[in-house]
Amino acid sequence: MILLNIFSTILKWYMANINYLTITLFMMVESTFIPLPSELLLPPAAWLAAQGEMNLFLIIVFSTLGCTMGALINYILSYYLGRTIIYGLADSKYAKIFFINKAKLQKAENYFNTNGNTSTFIGRLIPGIRHLISIPAGLSRMNLRKFITFTILGSALWNTILSLLGYFFGKNQELLMRYYHELKYVGFGAGILFVLYLIFIKRKKHTKNP
Repeated sequence: MILLNIFSTILKWYMANINYLTITLFMMVESTFIPLPSELLLPPAAWLAAQGEMNLFLIIVFSTLGCTMGALINYILSYYLGRTIIYGLADSKYAKIFFINKAKLQKAENYFNTNGNTSTFIGRLIPGIRHLISIPAGLSRMNLRKFITFTILGSALWNTILSLLGYFFGKNQELLMRYYHELKYVGFGAGILFVLYLIFIKRKKHTKNP
């Protein structure tokens, strides 16, 4: 209950102080292990853009920058601390404060192991996995350049969806909720198509150079 009150206070402060710096910082936090939902951060900023007070493109750019910074924090910690320490921390009482446990971390790692490096792209579109997918990437010592590339692409797609929702439907909350879930599936579908394209290109190169 105390944690919820703290989050509520933080979000109220954010709503009253939305700018490109706070968007970057809060989206960075959202992409670490602290559960600040991006669904509550970006639509209000985009609504301000619809009023002419901010720039929609810059909101997407800075939110994506924040996501990438937060994901890098998880990646670096996992890379250097290793699996034993990370899972030990996930089982601690402090992790439970942030709604993290060993089972959730294992779910993210299983997803990463099943889908490979591109899961850092698709995973950014899946609630519950989005902010944890960078941990197994660090544990597996995924190539940093690929990690950053897929993280930027996945974050940019997700942030664009949320920003467009806030920009076009922010005034009408009922309409926003009606199309929110549908547009999430559109984003997820776009992610799947992108991964299939990468697989196609990789196989085509392999065919040419067996």
